[in-house]
Amino acid sequence: MSGEFPRAGFWRRFASLIYDSLVVISFSMLTAILYFAIIQGIIAVGILPDTDDPAALIQDSTLLYSIRSVLLVTVNVAFFAYFWTKSGQTIGMRAWRLKVQTLDGTLISWPQAIIRSLTACLGLGNLLVLVDFKNKRALQDYLAKTAVVTLTKEENKRIYQSLN
Repeated sequence: MSGEFPRAGFWRRFASLIYDSLVVISFSMLTAILYFAIIQGIIAVGILPDTDDPAALIQDSTLLYSIRSVLLVTVNVAFFAYFWTKSGQTIGMRAWRLKVQTLDGTLISWPQAIIRSLTACLGLGNLLVLVDFKNKRALQDYLAKTAVVTLTKEENKRIYQSLN
């Protein structure tokens, strides 16, 4: 299957990343709001000290700050890993007809998806595609043993319809 579709170039990947960034920012904001509400609830029942500024409490506490950071990273990694393992496409990738897959053309595994999302360096790993003329693979693709391909309109539609 990997021979059927050409590898994706930098600009398509970049456009897809812009779309996905909007979704990831939304999930991150929701996660932060829920975490803040939980902290306020814990303050209300008296487990944490009463304060006029719960945000400052989180910022000043290494434990609370670390928990928030781990939650945000986990939500972001889970977003990408879920979509990549389910269909090979995030929302942005679907819009730009991209698909991440193993080198032999199958869906990637959860460990591959986690490695890929943690090593993407906030999208900077895609810069390698600009100089990797032969393989068109990003840093995260090399580390996770994956490739991103550009699908035909028909294949993109088939994948989308198979999810229903």
